[in-house]
Amino acid sequence: MAGQEISKDESLSLKGYRHACHVMIYADTDAKLFGKIPIKHIVLMQMRFDGFLGFPGGIVNPGEESLEAGLSRELWEEIGMALKVGPEDHCSSRLALSPPDLVTHFYTKKLREEEVREVERAAVSSAADHGLEVMGMVRVPLYCLKKGGGFPSFLSNSFIDSARSQLLATLRVLGLLSQEELEAAVATAKMMRQSTAH
Repeated sequence: MAGQEISKDESLSLKGYRHACHVMIYADTDAKLFGKIPIKHIVLMQMRFDGFLGFPGGIVNPGEESLEAGLSRELWEEIGMALKVGPEDHCSSRLALSPPDLVTHFYTKKLREEEVREVERAAVSSAADHGLEVMGMVRVPLYCLKKGGGFPSFLSNSFIDSARSQLLATLRVLGLLSQEELEAAVATAKMMRQSTAH
């Protein structure tokens, strides 16, 4: 059933399926926007070659490497540095809605703020895919400003496949934003999209 969550072990037993692994890299921060609005957390996404926002990662071949080794290889290409992702970082596995015969695996990797800055620098200076498959890393603004600025405005962008729902679910599961904050941001983003459609 497309969209259904399944166990990682079960997904690896499926015959004829491809596997895509992606990771949300994040860190805590004491930084404040304009010296007064707490940022609290840094969450990285990337602008893809097709103009959609997504998470770093890509197609892996579990017949030749573990999911985590494949994801680490993809990260080397996309962010230009070795970032070890282990089984303990696995968040979910799901049968993709589209294309058929694809399983998506989602991971989270918590780093220190300095390490996130290293990832951002490497993504620009040494990633093989920078400017090709990946246009650049983007920080998700997890705060709300007047008139829907910040997170609600960010949510009104175009995301690839399930990246938007992965972001929202993971922010909730990790406690980076409360359920109330998420619901308010989603509602504001929906109103913003509707107002620009008219």
